[in-house]
Amino acid sequence: MDLFILGAGFSGQEIARRMGGAAHITGTSRAVDSFDALRAAGIDPVLFDGENLSDALLEALGRATHLVQSVRPDERGDPLLRLTGGDLRRFMQQLQWVCYLSTVGVYGDHDGAWVTEETGCRPVPKRSHWRVEAERAWLELSSRNSLPVAIARLGGIYGPGRNTFVKIDRGEARRLVKPGQVFNRIHVADVAGAVEHLSRTQASGVWNVVDDEPCPPQDVVTYACGLAGVEPPPEIAFEDAELTPMARSFYGDNKRVSNAKLKESGYRFHYPDYRVALDAMWADGSWRG
Repeated sequence: MDLFILGAGFSGQEIARRMGGAAHITGTSRAVDSFDALRAAGIDPVLFDGENLSDALLEALGRATHLVQSVRPDERGDPLLRLTGGDLRRFMQQLQWVCYLSTVGVYGDHDGAWVTEETGCRPVPKRSHWRVEAERAWLELSSRNSLPVAIARLGGIYGPGRNTFVKIDRGEARRLVKPGQVFNRIHVADVAGAVEHLSRTQASGVWNVVDDEPCPPQDVVTYACGLAGVEPPPEIAFEDAELTPMARSFYGDNKRVSNAKLKESGYRFHYPDYRVALDAMWADGSWRG
């Protein structure tokens, strides 16, 4: 296996660590300053500015058998499909499987109801519309080229160095309360585990990669404070909170996302809910990153 990760950030580096024993891995970053972190994860780093395909990048694409694409689309569409003119096979003749990392944000608001991979998308923010269009483009490429493409719709990603304990330690934790609001989450280890599982089974189509328990965000803060032995911050009504427009927009989507399809395919979660994950990170100190 020769794995290419377009956008080797938090999730991409964990995917590399998970799959490194069976693969040569190349990954991209926008900054040379990130190269040491990529190398530490077992990744050969290549620059990608989102606008050009360099010779080094083209060489890596040309030998890749597996592709994980995690760079966000914009109003012009998916950057890799745009820069290859949609003719990905011409640049990646060895390609056997693709995973496109998307988000459960594409579902939009369902007023707290459960959604599955069969539920229609009704995105609201522009960034979610761009995601839907990018998903559609990858699925069309899959059909046109008889190439398995798995669309992994991720919940809110957390893990070592990026979690509620870090916010508590920095004095940044808040308990925002919007009645009835729930979110799905996913530990980065399960992002990587799910991608590895989907690659082994050559899975195609849409997959929800979320944990078992959508819940109110303030519950996570309260539980983490209990483990850390500190007083939880006071509750703040959502309408009174000072939030950036993007942060506020996340609260416009309210749904419970099912992971039943992924579990039925044989995947077993390392961290099926936030309590299991927080317990483990607090016990071993990995929350610090």
